[in-house]
Amino acid sequence: MDVNAAVAAVAAIAGLLTGVIAVLAFRFSEREQKRPTRSSLHTDPVLPPGVDTVLSVLRSSAVVLDEADSVVKASSAAYALGLVRGGRLAVEPMLQMARDTRRDGEIRQVELDLPRRGTGRGEALAVSARVAPLGSRLVLLLVEDLTEARRIEAVRRDFVANVSHELKTPVGALSLLSEAVMDASDDPEAVQRFAGRMQIEATRLTNLVQELIDLSRVQNDDPLEDAEPVRVDELVAEAIDRCRHQAGTKQITMAAGGTADLHVWGDRGQLAAALGNLVENAVNYSPARTRVGIAARRVSAPGGELIEVAVTDQGIGISDKDKERIFERFYRVDPARSRATGGTGLGLAIVKHVAASHGGEVTVWSSEGQGSTFTLRLPEAGAARDRTQQQPRLDDEDGQSHEPSPYASLPAPEVLP
Repeated sequence: MDVNAAVAAVAAIAGLLTGVIAVLAFRFSEREQKRPTRSSLHTDPVLPPGVDTVLSVLRSSAVVLDEADSVVKASSAAYALGLVRGGRLAVEPMLQMARDTRRDGEIRQVELDLPRRGTGRGEALAVSARVAPLGSRLVLLLVEDLTEARRIEAVRRDFVANVSHELKTPVGALSLLSEAVMDASDDPEAVQRFAGRMQIEATRLTNLVQELIDLSRVQNDDPLEDAEPVRVDELVAEAIDRCRHQAGTKQITMAAGGTADLHVWGDRGQLAAALGNLVENAVNYSPARTRVGIAARRVSAPGGELIEVAVTDQGIGISDKDKERIFERFYRVDPARSRATGGTGLGLAIVKHVAASHGGEVTVWSSEGQGSTFTLRLPEAGAARDRTQQQPRLDDEDGQSHEPSPYASLPAPEVLP
């Protein structure tokens, strides 16, 4: 009997302890559910109705502070920018603005440069912060990231400065040469010499203006509006013909090859200009009596078949630091050589924009003193390829059918050393 009573007492105590633990666990669970999290901060009942919904659709980073400067609500973008840490606003100038606005009710706005989160190095974040009262107790902070807008504005300023400089050079030269012609009016030989220089500078100015127009066009136009299947071998032949005189003057051999009868989809004029710029650069930067190769092939890619057109030269090569900037507008690897050849520094920028607008890319491999290879990759024209594959089968004189022989308008590729 005593044993049974002891067992019953132990069971009762165990049941009581289980009940107490269950109650405590339930209370702890409720507290955890009410605690603010990083993805969804707690929305205090003091937040006016509808504000939570409005803040969730804003593109700006949003933070709501109470009278104790505690964060009542913050968007995920505010955390990504590092504005909120540990439930507090981490940027002291913004915090001071919030306190001033809470005191006098005035709306304030300021632009700040913030260090990137996790590092004190690198480009700072440019932000615009606007603080306004939200009801009688809360303050709303809206922060917009201006870093990309600042970068674009800097690029625009540099572009205008570079254009002004590039235009002033030939225009100034023409002005001086015209004065020299006037002063040497009684010397036919000098007049002829100065007139020749004027023609060179006029040609350089014309090329610069034309390339500025081309760059503006490829940036603003959609090349796929009037797109059509374009034969790659025709683009290659046109690029070679464009540079034939320059190559002949330097005794440079141009060799074309690769897979024949390939097609890309896009604007024929822009594609011809892009490939022509690559071949022209290869000729201009190659020593005399060397070779320039242009080869096309089809490669497989996750998004579909791509057409690669590689232009290889045996020129001066490009250093690693220059390769990072080679596609920037007006950037030249060798400014002295560019002046001698009339280069404007816009050719590769045009190639980059044409490739991007056609859904492709342009890459470069180079080693100083060993030459360079620029590779233009573009999506293959699927419809053109289907038509090629659906050509009718031909019949031999013996009545047996066979596939048509592949089109071979390009010579076999030469192996360049």
